[in-house]
Amino acid sequence: MEKSVFKDPGMFVMVGIGLFIMTFMPLMLDMFAIMQITQYVVLAVYALSLAYIWGYGGILSFGQSCFFGLGAYTFAVASINMGSTSIPFILAIVLPSLFGVLLGYFMFYGRLSDVYLGVVTLVVTLIFWKLINHTAGPQYAIGNARLGGFNGIPSIPILNMPTANGTMMDPVQMFVTFMVILILVYVGLRLLISSEFGRVTVSIRENEVRSGLLGYDVRRHKVIVFSIGCGIAGMAGAMWATYQTFIDPNAFSLEMSAKVLVWVMAGGVGTLAGPILAVVILQWISLKLGELNLMNNFVLLGLILVPLVLILPKGLLPSAKQWSLDLITLWKRRREDLETEKSNRGSSSEGVQR
Repeated sequence: MEKSVFKDPGMFVMVGIGLFIMTFMPLMLDMFAIMQITQYVVLAVYALSLAYIWGYGGILSFGQSCFFGLGAYTFAVASINMGSTSIPFILAIVLPSLFGVLLGYFMFYGRLSDVYLGVVTLVVTLIFWKLINHTAGPQYAIGNARLGGFNGIPSIPILNMPTANGTMMDPVQMFVTFMVILILVYVGLRLLISSEFGRVTVSIRENEVRSGLLGYDVRRHKVIVFSIGCGIAGMAGAMWATYQTFIDPNAFSLEMSAKVLVWVMAGGVGTLAGPILAVVILQWISLKLGELNLMNNFVLLGLILVPLVLILPKGLLPSAKQWSLDLITLWKRRREDLETEKSNRGSSSEGVQR
């Protein structure tokens, strides 16, 4: 059972690290580094969407990029037509969440098994990717926003300051805003997991049949958990679109779905901090490998990830925790052995003196 979030020092450590990065990184790094870290922040929010529904809801979605792309395109189309970004940003959360409710209703109330659930989410993502790729003509427009097909939608408005009469954020302001969003999403999910709803969700993950026999509506809980994850993915998509000021069908691609699966697996399924850590490490490695120009960086990254998953099957963070506990246990045993040895020596010397 998930312990109280206020008794877990790990959450306060993560929040403290986040606040430190948000406060001091803009003062210590140049603009390029800030923009690069902003990318990591956006992708970390995206990773949290799957980390929650898979790690705590037991719902493995192979098509999480569907909701990421839907949020990105919703924000792009709405912001271009409205001229502001506040309402489009909210719509980018609401629309994917509602679509998640609709899709989740058919999947969970249809009692699909985990395998078919993964297939359905994957197929839905491929449908969106194929559909958006075939919207290149001028007739494919929603108001003033042309979908652009495989060319994408350019000139997406930059996120506006909520209290500055439509003033666009500069890169530092965007970084700080996105860090606040990441911290709020992390804390919100931790509070949700520690609540009664979260405990029921974890119990459903552990034993769905027993939870149903105890009187809980398993399907309703799964739909709610799935829609929350979809809304977070949609929000990450909106952040991605305004960060790049451009979006194309690659937001729906299998690459984006595969990446988030790798981040959650590498960081540790059943944790929230692990996928955030994995995003930063793996994206940084991918960037450095791309600079070397030795071979395709995805191939090199795969060569790194396969041994990593085999060596650390539980993920980075759970393995690190286990190693720490093992070292502490070993140190305590060593200390007890030394104390026992000293006491035995003392007893022996007293016997000799007598």
